Amino acid sequence: MILLQDILSAIPLGFFLSFMIGPVFFVLLETSVVKGFRAAIVFDAGVVLADIVFITIAFFSSYRLIQSIKDDPALFIFGGLVMLTYGIISFVNNQKESKKIKIDEIDPKELAKTNYLSLFIKGFFLNFINIGVLGFWLAILITIGPQLELKTSRMLTFFSTLIVTYFVTDIFKILLAKQLRNQLNQKNILLIKKFISIVLIVSGLFLLSQGWFPKEQKIVNKAFEELEHKQ
Repeated sequence: MILLQDILSAIPLGFFLSFMIGPVFFVLLETSVVKGFRAAIVFDAGVVLADIVFITIAFFSSYRLIQSIKDDPALFIFGGLVMLTYGIISFVNNQKESKKIKIDEIDPKELAKTNYLSLFIKGFFLNFINIGVLGFWLAILITIGPQLELKTSRMLTFFSTLIVTYFVTDIFKILLAKQLRNQLNQKNILLIKKFISIVLIVSGLFLLSQGWFPKEQKIVNKAFEELEHKQ
């Protein structure tokens, strides 16, 4: 009965997580539309692996250690710079591509070339460099952990169900996005890529702002402290 309760409590959260708006959300949809179902699944597998790594770190590390890591401005700045640089490079490359070649001469298959290993790595690092994700998983862990009596078996059941639900929901998102693929032309593919580049640039700037203005994180820190005192 307890096992079933843990599973049922994890499913809604996993579904909710799948629809959280962020760079990963948009890149996943872009990958599905431009490169297809398999490519999007591989990308998402990389994202999920990063989440599993974060959950593992949060579970096996001390609360104080995670607090010091997740609030370190240097990590936000590093992650922001990586994401910002990647976004700018992608945008510039897309601009060059649209200028050098006439739009009606671009082969959509060339734009949609797939390297599965690079997609997997891209998914992993795009999620991993966002240190805020670690803080998010820590918040879930310290909130849900006491309810699960901090038992390893129950925690494993809960987070496994959460990740599976998250991944399955992503599959449906990928399938829906894939329906648009047949309606794409060369121009639309380039526009989608440019849009994703802009999303990455904005996300990178947001991470940088968190590193440059750490005082703005005080509200979040207070929330974590309150959760700690309640335990």
